[in-house]
Amino acid sequence: MVADAGFPRVGNFPDARRQHAADDMQMDDDTLPICVTCGVQYGDQAFDLQTCRICADERQYVNWDGQAWTTLRELKESGHRNALREEAPGLWGVDTEPEFAIGQRALIVPGPGGNVLWDCVPYIDDAALTAIDKLGGLDAIAISHPHYYGAMVAWSKAFGDIPIYIHEADREWVCRTGNVIFWEGDSTEILPGRTLVNCGVHFAGGTVLHWTGGAGGRGALCSGDILQVVKDRRWVSFMHSYPNLIPERPDTIRRALTLVASLPFDTIYGAWWGRTVAKDAKAALHRSAQRYFSQIGSD
Repeated sequence: MVADAGFPRVGNFPDARRQHAADDMQMDDDTLPICVTCGVQYGDQAFDLQTCRICADERQYVNWDGQAWTTLRELKESGHRNALREEAPGLWGVDTEPEFAIGQRALIVPGPGGNVLWDCVPYIDDAALTAIDKLGGLDAIAISHPHYYGAMVAWSKAFGDIPIYIHEADREWVCRTGNVIFWEGDSTEILPGRTLVNCGVHFAGGTVLHWTGGAGGRGALCSGDILQVVKDRRWVSFMHSYPNLIPERPDTIRRALTLVASLPFDTIYGAWWGRTVAKDAKAALHRSAQRYFSQIGSD
């Protein structure tokens, strides 16, 4: 486990109600606190170092040994790095190695008008920035839900303060604002051929990205774990909480199915390397929903 960077753990902080502002502590990207459990960086607004509020929510959990924090600087000093590799032809991903926090990888989704970083990771280094520049850089960031905010503002700043798209319904969970654009409604196209869809699974603002050019032009969904590609990659599942095994509401799932019904897609890319429904993904999505309803009921 990464060290706690000198930030207080629960029980070692004299005043649990005391609020810290990043400006008052004269912190920068390298020294702002990152939750060890979820990997989200806190920043330019008041925050309470006693507990990560994302992890205190029922969808996540606080570190069993107590709240712990680290920083980008400490992650670098402990040997962490970004690794890039192709998830599919023309689709690159980036993760943090050794694995840290939740362990998700982000995707660099290409198309007209530039690349979109889909979801984010907690770490960023110069080697990754150089490699991504060779792929055309980044023009926007879009994130599925709060567990994957990572170091999103640091990533945005590294590419010239590019916009970070987060659904308005998840505004309360943003721990560092930066150049965040809170979008509303069921869907929005952020760059040609890259459309965000608010499925509402897992979080009220839970979002997937529809990529028109994906799967060789047959279309793809980048789903994070909003539509979770499971170990048997012929299927997906739907949960309010994955670590705490709280199922999602059937009405929420039905709404999500309706929202993506008209979209062409043959592949679903999940949140981790290789978690991909590689063909006939739309049928797999509906088959998975029917199996889910048969187990928990559809009311």
